[in-house]
Amino acid sequence: VAQLTAGRDPQRIGLSATARPLAEVARFLGGDRPVAVVDTSARPRLDVEIRVPVPDMTRPVTPASQQPDSTNPAPISSFLTPGGVWPVIQPVLLAEVLGHRSTILFVNSRGLCERLCQRLNELAGEEILRAHHGSIAHEQRREIEEALKAGRIRGIVATSSLELGIDMGAVDLVLLVESPGSVARGLQRIGRAGHQVGEVSKGRIYPKHRGDLLEAAVVCRGMEEGAVEATSIPRNPLDVLSQQIVAMCGVAPLTVDALERDQVKRIVLTRP
Repeated sequence: VAQLTAGRDPQRIGLSATARPLAEVARFLGGDRPVAVVDTSARPRLDVEIRVPVPDMTRPVTPASQQPDSTNPAPISSFLTPGGVWPVIQPVLLAEVLGHRSTILFVNSRGLCERLCQRLNELAGEEILRAHHGSIAHEQRREIEEALKAGRIRGIVATSSLELGIDMGAVDLVLLVESPGSVARGLQRIGRAGHQVGEVSKGRIYPKHRGDLLEAAVVCRGMEEGAVEATSIPRNPLDVLSQQIVAMCGVAPLTVDALERDQVKRIVLTRP
């Protein structure tokens, strides 16, 4: 489309901080066109810590209703009862948010995103966080992002909806509840903090169980070394083609010949 409207073949530029290997990504970007690779990569500037909120992840504890005070010198351990990790981790997360100007908390599911955001707001006694995920309308996501930039809220609880290429302004801290699962995803998420040239990205990872802790440790080491996983380009992705065909036929009935002509036209107009 750009070629038809501009009268010439436009120059295309692809940018990525977490794509490897560069030659394979360049081949995918250029197709049958030559691509010049400019590699300015450097080890990421990170301030990352893994924090375990309980002394023993095999036996997480929940604070009891009674708390020690000056008249009751018993150790804090005697005021803990068996329970899950969430009653312990939620106040810690809230303290992290209140200790910074702007924070993004990443989780790995939409359900947890909504529940954690609601619970932290309940603990704070006011709405200081908003939930942000792919099921929220685009206009509402934009309004939430602007609220964080303007300082009307203290943070956002998000899924992968805030990982890639979004200008979130000055974010002080990124909290990861659970391991991100990969080096690339961890860098994309924690990279939301200190997202300016030369700045340090500050992130804290809070694992929920021992297996999560082990994976977080491996991923964190890879992040510090910049050891991003290799990207695998799918070949003949028939699942994507099937989705497109179903969507096209949902608009209007199509014959096989008409569908083929339409696809060829799309390829011609959008070819690299």
